[in-house]
Amino acid sequence: MSGNPYQDDRGNKDRTITNTGGSEWTGAVRSGGRAERVNGDGPFLIGDGMTGGYGTGANILQDCTISVERGEIAVIVGPNGAGKSTAMKAVFGMLTLRGGAVRLNGEDITRLTPQARVARGMAFVPQTNNIFTSMTVEENLEMGAFLRRDDISATIAEVYDLFPVLRDKRRQPAGELSGGQRQQVAVGRALMTRPGVLMLDEPTAGVSPIVMDELFDRIIEVARTGISILMVEQNARQALEIADKGFVLVQGANAYTDTGKALLADPDVRRTFLGG
Repeated sequence: MSGNPYQDDRGNKDRTITNTGGSEWTGAVRSGGRAERVNGDGPFLIGDGMTGGYGTGANILQDCTISVERGEIAVIVGPNGAGKSTAMKAVFGMLTLRGGAVRLNGEDITRLTPQARVARGMAFVPQTNNIFTSMTVEENLEMGAFLRRDDISATIAEVYDLFPVLRDKRRQPAGELSGGQRQQVAVGRALMTRPGVLMLDEPTAGVSPIVMDELFDRIIEVARTGISILMVEQNARQALEIADKGFVLVQGANAYTDTGKALLADPDVRRTFLGG
């Protein structure tokens, strides 16, 4: 991908990627949800040294660090039960951390609710139950703009430009769509908030290889607009091919952190996590 800020070989195999500097973004969080860099300290979004689990249960995350820069694609991969989705949910505020912090654009948001994080410019697309099946495609998109008080027609048009099939099916109940089309609705609805960070949990689960490639192409297009992408994926090889940065988790901890390209070339990663 062009303009990759991580194209040089400066990866690591631990969690030391917690102070990568920053792009020269100016301004503040706008009413539409987009956040722009106000200082150059640290990544645009970081879950730093996260430790925690669900309720009073055992810790699932063990000093785990996940970060993404503005306009970057960061991918979380690892074996089943590694804590990938838990790390994503922790960044979004869906479980209470017992250690570590989450910062967005330099602001500590560790104690904010998921709803407050949406207002700060974060959008989250869960793996399942991510659309209103009885509503039309366009009604789903309108629901995505529930925090906005401005004219949303231009954003709907942008979503239709990104996913042309949704324009054709805009009056159709979303529950009648194919699996891949439903995922497009879910992503489009998240984009209606005009986020600074788009978080995707297993966006290609259950879809065909052709649909997976198409979804990844659209994700690249979204990142090129300056939106940060943080994604959990089981299709690790394909996801790392489009990733600026990759995090390999094992038992809730960082095992490898590097560029997507470097992780694909790492013999240990290939043998242990990518099938050779």
